[in-house]
Amino acid sequence: MPAKSLQELVDHARRLSPFYAEAYRDVPRTISHLTQLPIIDHTAFWAANTWPDNRLLTGPLTDAGVYKTGGTSGVPKLSPWTRTEHADSVTAFGAGMVQGGLKPGHRVANLFNAGELYGGFLYIENALHHAPVENVRLSVGATTSGEYVADLIASFDVQVLAGEPMKLSSVAEAVIKGGRSAESVELLFFAGDLLFDDLRPILNRAFPKAAISSLGYASNDAGLVGAPVPGDDVRVHEAFANRVVVEIVDDETGEPITVAGVPGRLLVTNLFRTLMPIIRYPAGDRAEWVDPGRQRFRLVGRANEGARVGTVAMPTEEIRAVLVAADPGRFISGIQLVQRRWDGRDGLILRLGHIEEPPADLSARLVEAVYRAIPLYPSEVAEGAVHDLVVEWVPRSELVTNPLTGKLRQVLDERPPA
Repeated sequence: MPAKSLQELVDHARRLSPFYAEAYRDVPRTISHLTQLPIIDHTAFWAANTWPDNRLLTGPLTDAGVYKTGGTSGVPKLSPWTRTEHADSVTAFGAGMVQGGLKPGHRVANLFNAGELYGGFLYIENALHHAPVENVRLSVGATTSGEYVADLIASFDVQVLAGEPMKLSSVAEAVIKGGRSAESVELLFFAGDLLFDDLRPILNRAFPKAAISSLGYASNDAGLVGAPVPGDDVRVHEAFANRVVVEIVDDETGEPITVAGVPGRLLVTNLFRTLMPIIRYPAGDRAEWVDPGRQRFRLVGRANEGARVGTVAMPTEEIRAVLVAADPGRFISGIQLVQRRWDGRDGLILRLGHIEEPPADLSARLVEAVYRAIPLYPSEVAEGAVHDLVVEWVPRSELVTNPLTGKLRQVLDERPPA
């Protein structure tokens, strides 16, 4: 489907979608820049996207694929794509895979999730099918055991593994524990979540000859966003030219950020998706520009993600960086922050995955490192406001993931209802 100009897209949405007609009621008829349009409010967007009585779509649902998005909320959030929108998206995404390292003839094990309207497996399968280089597609799926995948690698000389970071680490653990050789693996493709530094040691150990690359950046709701940019920093992506416009805006004011290195909320405008228009839609991630002129950006974490213990903010990215730096032996193979409340005070558990028993003194050293980085926390402990940090080591496989997507849940709030 040819991309529309911004004016055409806005006219189409305003004319045919009751939601956008209301959102753009005070917007000028002639649009010259995205900043003339309001940033989409997630709550209002999904309140309009109900079944039946949909007020968001621009036409009837007669020829489309439907994916589910929105995590684990009780109300399904359904995201429809027309046949042509989907074909255009997976074709662009498949071309992006070549930028990420896909080579002619590569045997690719697709380890993504399928079922319950989740789009990961099907989207990647279609993208591989539409990629501009020949490839062999192995439809493994995410529910297959790590041991099975390790066997498949050995018996079929699999060259590429494509999956969620936690699934890749599951396969790596099976390879290591089985004493297997996985030297045929040349490339680890990840998507669906950021690949954090705490997973690199286990991946490098299991797959010593494999490069690591993002498959690309897309989501079931926002759609196509960015292609991987070759290089050591796997968080850097480039918006798909002539298909997507990316903005980074200030967290508080919503004003556009135009210089490199300043993080903010990432907004997506899709120029070819018209059944469910995506215009200045918050993707749910934070990013910073690497090269604004080329629409190159670095993902820096989920928006507003982190724990708050008493009055102390504990951002996941900062905590993770501290823990990884304080673990030179690379015993950590996954990090999860767990909020709990006991004896009338809040506390935070640093739940750390491992595949080998860590040294006895490592837990104390990790807590000390966090206290040095965030001195307000031990101050609050001294005041009796919160509990001391607690380190809880668990087998890597016992870290809690989303049962549908397989993504690691970065923060768990296990406090009782107020």
